[in-house]
Amino acid sequence: MMEQTNNSTETLLASFQAGNMAAFSQLYDLHVRILFNYGLKLTLDKELLKDCIHDIFVKLYVKKDELGTIDNLKSYLFISLKNKLCDELRRRMYMSDTAVEEVNAISSMDVEEDYVEEEQQKNDFSLVKHLLGQLSPRQREALTLYYIEERKYEDICEIMDMNYQSVRNLMHRGLTKLRALVS
Repeated sequence: MMEQTNNSTETLLASFQAGNMAAFSQLYDLHVRILFNYGLKLTLDKELLKDCIHDIFVKLYVKKDELGTIDNLKSYLFISLKNKLCDELRRRMYMSDTAVEEVNAISSMDVEEDYVEEEQQKNDFSLVKHLLGQLSPRQREALTLYYIEERKYEDICEIMDMNYQSVRNLMHRGLTKLRALVS
């Protein structure tokens, strides 16, 4: 899917640079939401963000002949938006009567923290997947039904075609094995 989007982006960009204005419109539609969401990580001023996104697309439109070959349009747009926002914020600070200390800027740490948190979730998911892989298929199924799908013991008994005590024993052995693997 991602490769298809990249190919269509490259095709649209080439078509736009050849003079197809419909391709430019499609490029805009394809990237505007992604840029807006990215920009919200850099500033809370939605109007400024909309203006900056508009400005980078105007610049892209006006300078299409001077751009040459853009290998990755998405990266180009992200970097352009970040630079434009920095320029605008710098310009506003220079023209503002507000002291620098009074400005409540969004830290780049927010973006970094989001990235670190996402990576931690991926690592946690990988660990859980690995640990569940150490269980027998029946233990894994019972624990998945109970903890992930939040099924009741009666439902699990019916799904697995087992009696109540057998399901309890199966889950107990599975949890015991997981605890031993973790420690």
